[in-house]
Amino acid sequence: MYIITMEQFNRITHNPAVMGGKACIRGMRVTVGNILEQLSTGRSIENLLADFPYLEKEDVLEAIRYKYEKNSY
Repeated sequence: MYIITMEQFNRITHNPAVMGGKACIRGMRVTVGNILEQLSTGRSIENLLADFPYLEKEDVLEAIRYKYEKNSY
């Protein structure tokens, strides 16, 4: 069994005061779910980064990895 620790996700934060404790990117009000929803509509990472300049490519990649390794968002 593979156990995932939050240390593996240094860009993902959980804070009950921010977005109801959902998995967010670096404490911002951008959830992993928001990012994944945008990507699921066919938007490219490059387009997403252009529209949200405060995000970094590593944020998006970690959100994807978080979804598939944690299987929740």
